[in-house]
Amino acid sequence: MEPVGAQRIPAPITVGDYERIPDPAGGRYELHHGELVFVTYPVLRHKKLQHRLQKLLEPLVEPNGFVVYTEYPYRPLPENEVWGADVACVREDRERGVEKWLVGSPELVIEVKSPSNTKAELHDKAMTTLAGQGSVEFWIVDDDTRTVVAYSKAGMAVYGAGDSVNLPNADGRVSLDEIFRS
Repeated sequence: MEPVGAQRIPAPITVGDYERIPDPAGGRYELHHGELVFVTYPVLRHKKLQHRLQKLLEPLVEPNGFVVYTEYPYRPLPENEVWGADVACVREDRERGVEKWLVGSPELVIEVKSPSNTKAELHDKAMTTLAGQGSVEFWIVDDDTRTVVAYSKAGMAVYGAGDSVNLPNADGRVSLDEIFRS
């Protein structure tokens, strides 16, 4: 018998549970810390920025053995996490065997900030991604402020107009002027 007033805490959803849950209309689910999180489909402005980032990164990282994808699924931590990267750079040898999602985090994850993203959500995604095997950097690209916040295990840096961001594990820099060109 449970004590009066006691509440049962639901068990976290596992990856196995997650696989059996159909995606809802208008979006998809991600699994964050054992809880389902509804993610809407991106609007065209968001998709265009993802595509621009992909096109800017490909010639810089592909010669170094990386591939670039948008909407890339990964499991930063083993059992209760399935996240999606707006843009991901992954070493080819790690990506080659992936069927459903990458186990661990891509070397570079880029989140294109949406109006619905809170500062706490973005920070949580950055920290969870960086905790995953393989992760080197996590960028938040904000089209409204035209800034890039780059998190790494060593710290955080903020880039603005006229700046360029160094690419982890590759020779090259990405100009914010190119990222945010009209």
